[in-house]
Amino acid sequence: MTRAQVDQGTRLAYHRHPHHLIVWATSATVTVRTGIRDWLVPPAHALWLPAGTPHAVDVLHPGTSCTVAVDTVRCPITWAEPVGIVITPLVRELIVHLDRNPHPGSTRTDVEALLLDLLEPTAGTHLHVPLPTDPRIRTIADALIANPADRRDLAAWGHEVGAGVRTLTRLFSKETGMTFARWRTHARMRAALTHLARGASVGATARAVGYRKPGAFSDAFARVTGRTPSAWLPLEPGN
Repeated sequence: MTRAQVDQGTRLAYHRHPHHLIVWATSATVTVRTGIRDWLVPPAHALWLPAGTPHAVDVLHPGTSCTVAVDTVRCPITWAEPVGIVITPLVRELIVHLDRNPHPGSTRTDVEALLLDLLEPTAGTHLHVPLPTDPRIRTIADALIANPADRRDLAAWGHEVGAGVRTLTRLFSKETGMTFARWRTHARMRAALTHLARGASVGATARAVGYRKPGAFSDAFARVTGRTPSAWLPLEPGN
């Protein structure tokens, strides 16, 4: 296990490890990029990275993070892709125990086995926003990712890109698997995750992604991620 203090703005280029990894953001907030996807790892959360997965790391909020290496031979977990996990109080104590008792032994082996048995996937650390390829709706998608607070409807966007509402509706459904409204909500929530992870308040985040009322934003956030916005705020020092 490796524990380290990380500074905001720290970046690690793409690399890979021969072991499975549990990347735990004890008080920092990091993003882990794996190919075309990126995973937000806020405090009290972790990410399971299968052995050999190429990944890069960006630190959004300073603090402490730790990485637990898991032997591939004895590991019962068969997740072939990165998986977000919640660090429950019991899982936290088991990891702390491993950190304080680094030497091999039967007790450590038992603790490792229990830890792996308790890991459960959780939604929300990865919020995928599919990008279309048709140039008309890709123009809309790129503009909304750059400015998620843009409130224009499809009729207004149609004038911008030279296509009718019916055509744009069909293209969004075909290329993203979502309606325009649902896609925009997902894009807003993905942007919100980054704002929250960097320490912005819920109210400021709501305004930044196009919501006039924090309550409406919180409701939408919970529907998409399954958690409240406050769950993604960085921990205060000492927590």
